[in-house]
Amino acid sequence: MSKIGKNPVAIPAGVTVRVEDRKVLVKGPRGELDFDLPEGISGRVDGNTLAITRRDDSRGQRSLHGLCRTLCANMVTGVTQGFKRELVIEGTGFKAQIEGPRVLLSLGFASPKEYKIPEGVTITEKQGTRLTVEGNDKQQVGLVSARIRSYYPAEPYKGKGIRYADEVIRRKQGKKLA
Repeated sequence: MSKIGKNPVAIPAGVTVRVEDRKVLVKGPRGELDFDLPEGISGRVDGNTLAITRRDDSRGQRSLHGLCRTLCANMVTGVTQGFKRELVIEGTGFKAQIEGPRVLLSLGFASPKEYKIPEGVTITEKQGTRLTVEGNDKQQVGLVSARIRSYYPAEPYKGKGIRYADEVIRRKQGKKLA
């Protein structure tokens, strides 16, 4: 048995989980999420827990078992607490501003980079140099954060660019004069 897959997902009060065919539906105070289980993986709700089981012990089934359990646990966490990711923008003149459904990033290019905020994610900015990406879907929050960071990842010489708040940039010394 998978170490992670065999653990049941605890369902807190205020959250409802339904399994219809191979679709897991999770509804809570922050909204609702759904996930299609792959072939051979099934879910069952027993009281206040969700158990994920697999059809057999083939390599593919074993690899999907723990993954599906973790994705279902993330959905339960998402509809109760949500997920958050912070980005820090460093550099002279580098800033971000939110205009309606998009983020404008001034990163030293000729024109500002524009990122359209997808549905289900909210982005807030603080002092123009800190962005907070929040949402119920962990995968979507991570994807939005990574795409914004990809416009100008922090570089190792001066540290300019966009980095995660908990990311440490290893600095390099640069050229030395003889």
